Amino acid sequence: MAELPPFTPVHLLTGFLGSGKTTLLKRLLDDPDLSDAAVLINEFGQVGLDHHLVERIDETMVLLQSGCVCCTVRGELADAICDLYSKRERGQISPFRQVVVESTGLADPFPVLSTLKSHPMLKHHFTAGNVVTTVDVMNGIGNLDRYIESNRQVAIADRLVMTKTDLADGAEIGRLADRLRRINPDAAMLDVRCGFRAQDLFEQDTMARASQLQSQSGFFCEEAAVLATADGQAHQAAIVSCVLIWDEQVDWTAFGLWLTMLLNRHGERVLRVKGILNIAGEDRPVAIHGVQHLVHPPVHMKAWPSEDRRSQLVIIADGLDLERVQRSFAAFALASKPKVMAIAGA
Repeated sequence: MAELPPFTPVHLLTGFLGSGKTTLLKRLLDDPDLSDAAVLINEFGQVGLDHHLVERIDETMVLLQSGCVCCTVRGELADAICDLYSKRERGQISPFRQVVVESTGLADPFPVLSTLKSHPMLKHHFTAGNVVTTVDVMNGIGNLDRYIESNRQVAIADRLVMTKTDLADGAEIGRLADRLRRINPDAAMLDVRCGFRAQDLFEQDTMARASQLQSQSGFFCEEAAVLATADGQAHQAAIVSCVLIWDEQVDWTAFGLWLTMLLNRHGERVLRVKGILNIAGEDRPVAIHGVQHLVHPPVHMKAWPSEDRRSQLVIIADGLDLERVQRSFAAFALASKPKVMAIAGA
């Protein structure tokens, strides 16, 4: 096997109750791309993976037919990952190169990600990977109407997988897709019926593959989120989004200080911040990506996604005045005020 990465990515598979997480996971376990993965799931005995089980390693772990190690999570997530790491170091299990965590349907995704940054051991060996959120076409809009957790799962996602699309018509699928796009304007969206592979969900170079971005601005959508219930009423979750665009180059040091202060002050409310920046002194764009207090290392993209060289920043927040955020950035990091492409919310 190839040399292990210096930091093992931990991917999160989330989605509301009954949205098809386990069904999707069972499908992915047949994919050779996950043969080098460790899989952590809640309440292992109830998920119906018996036909995948081959060999029990100990009371909490089994070796799946795909080659994955599957670990039950009945206690602390950090303990489970530490246990996996210890067994890998001692050669007791296969040297997995990635971890997939299936969360409970009512979980806020952020605590899983924050564990990786705050834990004294994990932060030196693991890093946050992609967040994949499943959304049930038949019940997704209703769940988004009623449950804040469902909205946060969608807002924080890197990939959105629409499930049960075989039970719905094109109009129903389109309504859900529009609703998801308003909440999360830049996540890749997939239909569970399509022939995607595990790497389409868990590979982490989307931000660097500019040619595959779907809009002129470099994001997957040109419109901001307007979070409302299906009947047009204001939603109980105050999730808002905006896309900031500005012409002048960005001072990287000033931007870093501003983002650090923003997340230190309001990190729990900033669900996602993602941007393509024209940094002073750099020929190529720099992509940044953060989830609440957790900020991924910046990525130097191979090329600009279009002829447009303006910097662009998407912010999705819960209960935060994004006009004030925009003003603070302009005052702190720019000589001129950025253009607010769109700002909207419930």
